[in-house]
Amino acid sequence: MIYNIISLCIFVSCFVTIKTDTPCAARQISGQSVVCVCNATYCDDFTRDEPEQGSYKIYTSSESGLRFNKSEGTLGESTLCLLCSNTFEIQPDKTHQEIQGFGGAVTDAAGINWKSLDSTIRDYLIKSYYSNKGLEYNFVRVPIGGSDFSTRAYAYNELPENDVNLSNYTLSPEDYEYKIPMIQAINSASSVPVNIMGTTWSPPVWMKTNNAYTGVSRLKAEYYQTYADYHIKFMEQYAAENITIWGITTTNEPLNGVLGIIPFNCLGWTASELGSWIAKYLGPTVRNSTFKDIKILTGDDQRYSVPLYFNVLVAKYPEALDYIDGVGVHYYANVIVPAEILDISIDQYPEKFLLGTEACAGFLPTDTKVLLGSWDRANSYIKAILQDLNHEVSGWIDWNLCLDTTGGPNWASNFVDSAVIVNATAQEFYKQPMYYALGHVSKFVPKGSLRIEVSESKGLLQSSIPNAAFLTPRNTTVLVLANTGGNRKVKVKRSDDSMVLDLIANSIVTVEFNN
Repeated sequence: MIYNIISLCIFVSCFVTIKTDTPCAARQISGQSVVCVCNATYCDDFTRDEPEQGSYKIYTSSESGLRFNKSEGTLGESTLCLLCSNTFEIQPDKTHQEIQGFGGAVTDAAGINWKSLDSTIRDYLIKSYYSNKGLEYNFVRVPIGGSDFSTRAYAYNELPENDVNLSNYTLSPEDYEYKIPMIQAINSASSVPVNIMGTTWSPPVWMKTNNAYTGVSRLKAEYYQTYADYHIKFMEQYAAENITIWGITTTNEPLNGVLGIIPFNCLGWTASELGSWIAKYLGPTVRNSTFKDIKILTGDDQRYSVPLYFNVLVAKYPEALDYIDGVGVHYYANVIVPAEILDISIDQYPEKFLLGTEACAGFLPTDTKVLLGSWDRANSYIKAILQDLNHEVSGWIDWNLCLDTTGGPNWASNFVDSAVIVNATAQEFYKQPMYYALGHVSKFVPKGSLRIEVSESKGLLQSSIPNAAFLTPRNTTVLVLANTGGNRKVKVKRSDDSMVLDLIANSIVTVEFNN
């Protein structure tokens, strides 16, 4: 009997351990919010709780220091709320785009910082992003060759020059030392298939008109087929390491190589040139290969480039539509280009998808590169994510999964911020407020979710609260709210159900309820 009681206690103890979240080890940053510190003995994590029928779960992160704070409530019939500043009516019968998912980039810099940590801390970092007790990411973007977030400018098959057959195509030491081990660790930690997307910043310089990694350039016409083969070779090399590529983009930020205003790896394309290459070379080469089912994304540049590298491109080369699956869009020009440009560009092509493929904070020359604990940057992230999702974007991939305390390494000194900052000297890493902003969507809106309509009504002199809602494959409804103001009371309605939520100042709130 005593043995049975002890056994039962052990069982219950184990069960509680599995279900209990590990809270943030908060470190207050002067003038900012908190970061959550992870080291060899401690790292915060959390689980998503399944909402029971007739109830809802609430998760709150805030400038005041809350991180995925959990609470719950019971759904009721629609009632009047005189003190509610805003009312949100969820309309599940009005559906929009299907969600592809969320993730971050495994660059050389991310791999270098990850490998600078002891093995236990490395494991914490990967699980923080990709496990069921982390953000449940399902995307990885990886440079094909080097990017600015490398310690040098490089590509594959740099020698011999003019090697049209790519006879010396081998991966770099950085692939074997950093990127491949990090991706393999991600695949091991994830409970769902991880979509891995490859992007070239620059091919070897002998393929380019300026014979340089940076500056104004084009791909030499005699290497159009070679550059298509370059991508096939990459997928073959990664397949040999048991890494399956989900998709590729058609070159990172092609306008950089047209305008020549950035100091790092690039290749320029006009819409006509890119359309010709996709229609006559890349598309047929991929679709006639063993990688025929991968996704091909054009664009991979700022919002203002979407009409150019998609609409103008397909107008000039309509046959390119047979090969293009989607359009990649970056974050950096959002403040000057309205999101409506995305709707206008994609509405005629419901079979194609938009995907946010790169974003980071601290990218402007005047910015503090790493700003630990910045809630303003978390606000910028969540508002951008919700805005993109409300304009047909099907997912969002952050830039470097981790950087060091200076925002690098970066061979071109193009330092920026990251959702996770690694301090190798202290053997710890810091989860920034941006990390939690990302998680308020990625954790609760899995691949296969559908965005649904939300109508918002506001009281007199009340400001709008950025929001988005989804039907998930888990048979739940998810609503995400970004309260950038003071304490507010809001009402949420769906059919005959309703709830009243108290939103604390400067907070991000995710609400989930059973359908």
